[in-house]
Amino acid sequence: MKIFNAQQIYAADKFTIEKQAITSDALMERAAERIFSWVHSRLQGAKVKIHLFCGIGNNGGDGIALARHLVENGYEIAVHVVNYSDKRSKDFLINLDRLKERKLWPEFLDSDCEFPEIGHEDIIIDAIFGIGLNRAPEDWVAKLIGHINDSAAFILSIDVPSGLFLDKVSDKPEQVIRANHVLSFQAPKLVFFLPETGVFLNQWELLDIGLDQEYLYKTETDFEFIGKPEVLPLYIPRLKFSHKGNYGHAVIVGGSYGKIGAVNLAARACLKVGSGLVTTFIPECGYIPLQTSEPEIMVLTDEEEDFISKIELPSNASAIGVGVGMGTHEQTVAAFSSFLNDTKMPMVIDADGLNILAENKRLLNKMPQQAVLTPHPKELERLIGKWEDDFDKLKKAKAFSKKYDCILVLKGAHTITIYDGKGYINSNGNPGMATAGSGDVLTGIITGLIAQNYPPLYAAIFGVYLHGLSGDISSSENGYEAVTASTIIANIGKAFMELFKRASPEGQEQPQ
Repeated sequence: MKIFNAQQIYAADKFTIEKQAITSDALMERAAERIFSWVHSRLQGAKVKIHLFCGIGNNGGDGIALARHLVENGYEIAVHVVNYSDKRSKDFLINLDRLKERKLWPEFLDSDCEFPEIGHEDIIIDAIFGIGLNRAPEDWVAKLIGHINDSAAFILSIDVPSGLFLDKVSDKPEQVIRANHVLSFQAPKLVFFLPETGVFLNQWELLDIGLDQEYLYKTETDFEFIGKPEVLPLYIPRLKFSHKGNYGHAVIVGGSYGKIGAVNLAARACLKVGSGLVTTFIPECGYIPLQTSEPEIMVLTDEEEDFISKIELPSNASAIGVGVGMGTHEQTVAAFSSFLNDTKMPMVIDADGLNILAENKRLLNKMPQQAVLTPHPKELERLIGKWEDDFDKLKKAKAFSKKYDCILVLKGAHTITIYDGKGYINSNGNPGMATAGSGDVLTGIITGLIAQNYPPLYAAIFGVYLHGLSGDISSSENGYEAVTASTIIANIGKAFMELFKRASPEGQEQPQ
């Protein structure tokens, strides 16, 4: 699903109005009807007071139009116009007149007025600012936002929480609505998925307001939201007369004294995701633990007991995952440098492999094309430097990816895969996956997919989704706190099966 920026959304509105030969207020009315249907289907005429806080732009116009539908259907409402400017949009004024025709006069709020009393059992609909906000609210509006946030009432924001910018992070979080739920028109917004901005909403949902499909289909975006519909086409089906040699030979290079478990996790994930063969290259100390715990995994060892001093690969290796639990011993750094000189096959680099790259930037130019790097936030910072905010982080990550022709997998609540100037935002996963070894599992999944001839970018996108889906299944069965890296691996098979279920008429998933 494409994620459009503010300029593209405005262009979509204009294109839709022209192509469908409708007026802008007709499009606004369509949006208001969609919002009302959503609200009414949940409240069913419940006797609850609804406060609508409406700005004087088009977002406020949506709220004013919604107010008319609510009052016509018997809801108790109070409309508060946040009068932050002398300039009012044309469609806001049209809908204000329509509201007054129903004998409903809103309360106009300004810098001198007292704020309305809000009960904790009331409902607030936030339509103060839309996607066009480009400067901080005036002080009195910021205080009103604080008053709304402090009310303990349920807050429903229209399109975006008011006070939230679409292209930068507010330096005053108290000036942003903290929404319980957001109804986003047509497509999600990038700010829903970034750590510094996503905290201002608990849940979001899309409303289709009929923006023109031709525009939406043809317009290229910098980011996409990756769900099941985007992942399914990436899947490579298995053929009846295939054999293990058709599904690649993945090699996991890593481990050091006390950290052989990281290699174990990555290698097991390789197997579970379908790699035909899996070999590990580890220090001598890990030989017995790996050989006895995982009979399907082949083991090669370094001559050193506790760390890697020289990396040697099987002759038929097809993809490599390197770095998990590897440590940064001086001889390991030298071995990794020589390895990059000699090896140009598809590669996933994680953990200490990333730390070695960060400390020895000259090695970045030795990486094979489209190497997949999977940093957590601190590892990313060591690679690309500090960033001012999440938008600056994405900008620097894109520049780094382009400079070194690598694929960056920025791990987080919504893991973002970056390559060729574009970001792919994952839709699943949960807080339970913040557990030791979860990243090692992801390294193994992506390596195993690349070994099966998935292009590195597709392997990263697909692998991140499978990893998140496995984690979601694990949390649904065990609870967040009981999710472990091993339970994520155990549910990879169920994640594959979940991909091939379709919705039945009753809304239940059925096998395809």
